[in-house]
Amino acid sequence: MKKKKIPMRMCVGCKNTKAKKELIRIVRTPDDKLEIDKTGKKSGRGAYICPTQDCLEKALKNKGLEKSLNRSIDDEITEQLKKELMEQEE
Repeated sequence: MKKKKIPMRMCVGCKNTKAKKELIRIVRTPDDKLEIDKTGKKSGRGAYICPTQDCLEKALKNKGLEKSLNRSIDDEITEQLKKELMEQEE
């Protein structure tokens, strides 16, 4: 039997490559909203991040999230992402 290929993605915060299921996808939808994609299948431009507060801080500091999503990220969305990451860490 063939081994099933595991899709790998890079975290925009720490730049480590991990399995897609280990990361959280943040997607810019076609109507220009930012959302956390729990299914990994929503349409739109996506960026992957480790499910830790530290990686989110790094991604915001080095503007990796903005570059990946081709959009500026305002404070309201940043707070929402932090809140949802805290819920997922628990």
